[in-house]
Amino acid sequence: MTETLAVQHDGPVRFAVVGCGVIGRVHARSIRRTPGAELTAAVDYVESAAKEVADEYGGTPASSIEEVLGRDDVDAIAICTPSGDHAAQAVQALRAGKHVVVEKPVDVTAEAAEALTAAVTESGRAATVISQHRFDPSSIAVQEAAHAGRFGRLTSGVASIAWWRSESYYQSGDWRGTWALDGGGALMNQGIHTVDLLVWMLGRPVEVSAYAGCLAHETIEVEDTAVAVVTFENGALGVIHGTTAAYPGLSARVQVHGSRGSAIIDDDELVYFHAAPDRDDATAPAYGAGLASNQAAAVLGGSSSTEGGAGADPSALSDAHDLQYADFVEAVRTGREPKVTVASATTTLRVILAVYQSAAEGRPVRVRV
Repeated sequence: MTETLAVQHDGPVRFAVVGCGVIGRVHARSIRRTPGAELTAAVDYVESAAKEVADEYGGTPASSIEEVLGRDDVDAIAICTPSGDHAAQAVQALRAGKHVVVEKPVDVTAEAAEALTAAVTESGRAATVISQHRFDPSSIAVQEAAHAGRFGRLTSGVASIAWWRSESYYQSGDWRGTWALDGGGALMNQGIHTVDLLVWMLGRPVEVSAYAGCLAHETIEVEDTAVAVVTFENGALGVIHGTTAAYPGLSARVQVHGSRGSAIIDDDELVYFHAAPDRDDATAPAYGAGLASNQAAAVLGGSSSTEGGAGADPSALSDAHDLQYADFVEAVRTGREPKVTVASATTTLRVILAVYQSAAEGRPVRVRV
């Protein structure tokens, strides 16, 4: 249910970005590119990082979130700090009367995410969690088709992330690869967007059975490889495969299959889409998708992806982040909920946490949503 926010907003939405690393710069750039948004502060305990972002994208540098929470020229806070700090800082911002954008994941524990959900309700401010690939034309086309019944009864889906991350990547920040601040590895950090799409497309997750391990890295606490089966309320079965141990790094892929159609998204591009027409009894072709017409180009009108793939360097991403920021600015201005809510991001988090619990305990785990 969409709820009207207690506070609406006139004029530009003025942001402070908290955390000026690689992803913070992505947020700063999207803020500058989004009509109706303005960057007025860049925050980082490393003063040179804050100054560099402020000089390039606007605003003034600051060294702590506390410095900007009381400022009249800051309406919203973009949280781009280590994952285990997300919810606490977002709650702090909401209680100060600010709207919040939280980089994925919403946090690393369900308890922290629940506290943030409560703070959103209490504050009446807008809050969203970055799930930029929900704004890709390919993702929207598949999600809308799945929910409208164009694929018939949904039967199965696949979220596969086959990437490579070197030891130097994990050593680039002391929080990376830790349970406390990264919250996990291949799924919680790299694969969460692809898992999010699978859940968004297939519906309410019910139960997870999983295995996980650290198979190619020696300096991290978390998994670099995980596989899982997810059952959904509608009966569909989903497969999750996530790894940062697939040298040299391949693609992120989402597949959705049903009794009357299928779709495949590979690195944000809709590479296959087929929905049987009403007059088709869906008994042919008998030997795979190669014999069925690919409707992808027609569905998207020739546009199948946004700039940058799911496995791209975060600094190269632009359009999808811009679209999510545009949605957020409109939500703040009109008083509606953003399209990606804290609650929906928490569902994705719960699926990943269930993968970790199932792998650790060697049993199926129910997903509480």
